[in-house]
Amino acid sequence: MKAYTGEVVTVTNPATKETIADVPKAGREETVDAINAANRALQSWKKLTAEERGAYVMKLRNLMLEHQDDLATIMTLEMGKVFQESQGEVVYASKFLEWYAEEGKRIYGRTIPASSPNKRLFVTKQPIGVVAAITPWNFPIAMLTRKLGPAIASGCTIVIKPAAQASLTALAFAKLVEKSGIPNGVINIVTGKTKEISDELFSNKIIKKISFTGSTEVGKALVTKSAAQLKKLSLELGGHAPFIILEDANISEAVEGALNSKFRNAGQTCVCANRIYVQKNVKEQFLAEFKKKVEGLKVGDSLKTRADIGPLVNESGLLKVEEHVQDAIANGGEVIYGGSRYEGANGYFYTPTILNNVTENMKIMFEETFGPVAPIVAFTNIDDVIESANDTDYGLAAYVYTNDINQAIKLSESLDFGIIGLNDAMPGVPQAPFGGMKESGLGREGGQEGIEDYLETKFISLQSNPY
Repeated sequence: MKAYTGEVVTVTNPATKETIADVPKAGREETVDAINAANRALQSWKKLTAEERGAYVMKLRNLMLEHQDDLATIMTLEMGKVFQESQGEVVYASKFLEWYAEEGKRIYGRTIPASSPNKRLFVTKQPIGVVAAITPWNFPIAMLTRKLGPAIASGCTIVIKPAAQASLTALAFAKLVEKSGIPNGVINIVTGKTKEISDELFSNKIIKKISFTGSTEVGKALVTKSAAQLKKLSLELGGHAPFIILEDANISEAVEGALNSKFRNAGQTCVCANRIYVQKNVKEQFLAEFKKKVEGLKVGDSLKTRADIGPLVNESGLLKVEEHVQDAIANGGEVIYGGSRYEGANGYFYTPTILNNVTENMKIMFEETFGPVAPIVAFTNIDDVIESANDTDYGLAAYVYTNDINQAIKLSESLDFGIIGLNDAMPGVPQAPFGGMKESGLGREGGQEGIEDYLETKFISLQSNPY
């Protein structure tokens, strides 16, 4: 492909607001180039055996682990994730490649009993073709490999548009793709003008399927755009996860779970605890232990000092957190800890915050905060908390802490969410399906389900005279 000599996007460090790099601000023309490159590579790539493709994918996985700290440093610099979390994300991302390198060998067809002795009925699976992925900034490399892994393992080629706030991580990954020996055109990354790139991906007939992770608002717009060609679409969208703690739960374990779920990536995850419901009899005990843990969280730039909480990704993210906290206070909420920007830092830092006496009319109870704020709600009746938890347009993840197996079954079957963490605040693994109900998306990523969206099912009816 020709060298890019056009506009650039300036990348800044949210912990310092300093400029760290410029990346290409590509548009429609470059997107067409990438799509055509993927199309040229498709025929030879899909003709490789699953084992041959898997070997390439595993080499890329190994290179990721060899460069774990390099990728983690870039990720932390451009989007603010605490360094040790960035390291963990690289390992997590590599596991999607490992899983799909093997899962590609398990794309099975079948034979069907015929209704005539002169017929043979077969079902086969084949790669859908050239696909596209639009990835988010909050998990810039894990969401990339979660889409790319099944796509290329199944025989598709791919064009990837990373989020503007995480383009450097994607471009660093592209260098590893080159080093892996994966043929040119199989994996293509385009950074820059979001609307132009998106418009071309949705209008270009070469693209057969698009996978998007991002906000529900954008996801709905993409559904409309996909309708013109009935383009296959998978969506992983917003969440508003309830975290329910019953009075019989191990409270110390529930505190650790809530801490890990709520404050991972400074609360900037689509599956983090957004509403923490605690049964009334154990609320004070939970609050006391939870507050002590939150007070111990260190805020800062993790590349310079030990930190548990990094910055918000940008100013708009910080302003939204402030808006939700101020709205809660104005409507009778009580700040137990935090409640303000973190002093003494130049970046977009917000002090980890606990809100008490939270009610359903507060914005934080129905809008996704995407920040380090934990709203606490007391409940008495289990049926009531199920109703409250389900009273949302979102349906991505929910969490339940209880030692009563009967209640565990009741809640896990009654909650309208695609992922349920039972006494588990970190349920996501590459070998399991990830996705939501209602307005949290369409389709599933991860597990055996994750490769199905990159395949077409073909039925073959053969008529012969064998006898």
